[in-house]
This record gives sequence, structure tokens and C-alpha cells, in this order.
Amino acid sequence: MPPHRPPRLPEQKSAAPSPARLEGFNSAPADIAERALLSCCRSLRWTRRIAEHRPYPDLDALLAAADEAAYDLTAFDLAEALAGESLTLLPDGAYSAAHTALSAAHAAYESRFGHVFVICLDDFAPEESLDQVLTGIRSRLLNDPEEERVLVAEELRRLARGRLARLAHTFETREGRGEEGRDGASRPAGEGTSSGEESAIVEMRGFRASR
Repeated sequence: MPPHRPPRLPEQKSAAPSPARLEGFNSAPADIAERALLSCCRSLRWTRRIAEHRPYPDLDALLAAADEAAYDLTAFDLAEALAGESLTLLPDGAYSAAHTALSAAHAAYESRFGHVFVICLDDFAPEESLDQVLTGIRSRLLNDPEEERVLVAEELRRLARGRLARLAHTFETREGRGEEGRDGASRPAGEGTSSGEESAIVEMRGFRASR
């Protein structure tokens, strides 16, 4: 897929580390960084490109690199990233009719375009998520495949950007706590942790990851 740079949508409101501090992310071993980055975008090419170009001087530089990598995704890369996305889940307590409506909308979308529906919800309150998803699916079902491909690429870029900002914040939070391994040596974020602690670094896909 050739590079495409559509008009920028409003930036996401994501928790971010101090612009001057990316030590935890920059210093993490490559395998730890790549595994964490896969929670932001499931394209191996995107993940490796972000990891290989470390260190980044600040968060703005990191997010700019993520944007550029997203714009350069090929058709194969985009399909790979989409294959790793989950259906958008409803908040706890949503009524059963909402689940039925959302399931039917997802099925109609996937039948038409051959992949799951993706949308970035970072700019919306949780209680608005259902309406935004249903409205988005119903309106985008009217797109032709090429129009939808462009929108999907942009939504994936925005999702990756928000997830990456939160991921960088998590690395810096752990770095700031000065966690150490059993041998007393300082551990980069994610190294030598339990599966529960690792989930604080590697965000899971789905509704929470898209917030």
C-alpha cells in the first residue's frame, strides 16, 4: 500500500511521560521493547522500525516516528496489523440489546470488508463508546473498499499512537520505581516480571487497549 497521509484528526488525550524522560523505553532490551510494541500495533515491520530507531529524545519524537511508520505500512503490513486486532468490547454493565446490536454490526462489517472493525475511542468518554462504535460501523458500511482501507489505516495509526504514549508512560513509571531483579541489578521494564506485572507493560488488545 503506498504511503498515504490523510488530514490529521484531533490528537488523542493519552497519559504521557515527561517529554524529557524516555530512559526506560530507550534502554529496554530489543526483545522486551518489541514485545511491548506489539501491543500497540501488530505489524512486525512497524514494531521493529520503532524499536530499531531508539533512542528517542522525547515523547514527541517517538510519536512522530510511530506516525511515519504507520503511514508507510504496506497492504501486507496493514492486513497483519488488522489480524491482531480484537472486536471492540462493551463496558461492563451494558444491556443485552447493546451486545446484540454490536455483534450484528460487527458481523455485517466483517462480511463486507473481510476484517474486524477498528476505531480509536481516545477522544470519547466511556459512556459514549457504544454510540460511537455503532454509528461508525453503520456509516462506514457505505464506503467502498478503497475508502474504507484509507480510514482503517488512519484509525490504526491513531490507536497505535495512543497505546504507545501510554506504554512509554508505563515504562517510565516502572523505571522511576527502580525495580530490581533477584541479583540486585536494575531491570528494564518488563524484564524478570511475573505475567501479571508484564501485563502492565504489554497492554492487551481490545476495548481497553483502544482507549
